[in-house]
Amino acid sequence: MILSILDTDLYKFSTSNAYFQLYPLAEGTFTFNDRANEVYDETFLAALREEFANLSRLALTDGEFEYVCSRIRYVPQNYWEWLRGFRFDAGRIDASLDAEGHLHIEVTDLLYKVTLYEVPVLAIVAELRNRVRGVQVNVETALGLLDAKLESANKYALSFSEFGTRRRFSSVLHDAIVARLKEKCPEYCAGTSNVYFAMKYSMTPIGTFPHEWVMFHSGVYGYKRANYFSLEDWIKVYDGALGTALIDTFTTGSFLRTLTMKQAKLLDGFRQDSGDEKAVGDAIIARLKEFGIDPKSKIIVFSNALDFPRYKEIADYFRGRIKFSAGIGTNITCDPGLEGYKPANIVMKLSRCRMSGKDPWEKVIKISDDLGKHMGDDKEFQVASYELHLEG
Repeated sequence: MILSILDTDLYKFSTSNAYFQLYPLAEGTFTFNDRANEVYDETFLAALREEFANLSRLALTDGEFEYVCSRIRYVPQNYWEWLRGFRFDAGRIDASLDAEGHLHIEVTDLLYKVTLYEVPVLAIVAELRNRVRGVQVNVETALGLLDAKLESANKYALSFSEFGTRRRFSSVLHDAIVARLKEKCPEYCAGTSNVYFAMKYSMTPIGTFPHEWVMFHSGVYGYKRANYFSLEDWIKVYDGALGTALIDTFTTGSFLRTLTMKQAKLLDGFRQDSGDEKAVGDAIIARLKEFGIDPKSKIIVFSNALDFPRYKEIADYFRGRIKFSAGIGTNITCDPGLEGYKPANIVMKLSRCRMSGKDPWEKVIKISDDLGKHMGDDKEFQVASYELHLEG
C-alpha cells in the first residue's frame, strides 16, 4: 500500500531533518486518533500488522537519492545520506483494539525517526479500511468526478496543491489522480505534498512543517513561546526557505500575538488549517498591516477540509487583498463517488516528547480553532488555556 519511502508528505522529511539537525537526541510518541470512533475486528488488526511489517522493506533507492539531493536542496545531503540507511521498524508500532473494537496505535522513537511513521500508518489504515469492507472504486468514475472539480479550478483561477496522502482511498487511485492533475490542471495545480508522486510526475513537492513542530516546542520550552521558538528554529534550519507557517496549533490568535516583525517579513505566508477562513484571513491581514507589511506580498494557504465550491467563495473574498492558494486533500484523493460513502476521519499526532532520554516525558496537545480538532490531555488543555490567555 505504500509504494516507496518517498510515498509520504514533504513536511515529514523537512521536519525530520529539523529534528536531525537541532534536536538529534529528542524523543517522541505519536498516537493515532479516529475521530469517528469506528469499530474494527481482529481480522482487520492482523492485516494491519502485516502491512506494517511490509514497511520495513522500503529503502531509499539510488534514483530516489539523486532526485531528493537535486530537487529538494534546502534539505542538506547529510540528511538524505542518513535516510538511505533508515528502515521502518514494525516492532515499534503498537497496534491494538480495545474491548469496543476501537483502534489504538502508538509509535515511540527518536523524533527524527518517529515522525516518518505518521503518514504511512494513516494511509495504510485508510486503504485497508476500504479493502476489508469490500468498498471498491471505479477509477474512471473517480477521475470523472475529479475532472468536474478541475473545471472549476481552471475556470476561476483557483491555485491549489494536492494534500491527500494520509487519507487517500488507495495508492492506486492516488497515482491516477495525481497523473490527472498533471494532465488536466497544469496551470493551477501548484504541486503535490507527496514526494514520490512529485518525482514520478515531475511536479513540485509542496510542504513546510506540521503541528507537531510547534507541539514539540511547547513540550520542551512551554506554551507561552512555543510558536515563537518553533519559528526561530525553523528559520535557523532553513534560512528563509519553506516559509509558509502553520498558524493554528494553539489557535491563530496566540500565534499572531507572538509573531514578530522579523518573522513576518521573512515568512512567505501562512497556512490556515482550522477556524473560519474569512475571520482568520482578516486577522492575518490586520497583523501584517500593524507591521507595515503589504498583505499582497504574502500568501495564505487554506487547507481546512476544503472542496472547490468553498474554496471559490474564499478566493472571491480575498482576491486583490492578499495572495492565496489551497491544500486540498481528502476531497481529491478519497472521493470514489459511492452513495453513502464517508472517508476515514483519522489523524496521528505527537502526544508526548522529551529533549533526551535523560529528561522526563512531557505531554503535548493541539488546540486548534475548531473544537473537533483538539487533541490531548485534559489537564494540559487547562494549563495551556491559562498560559495562552484563552480562557473566557
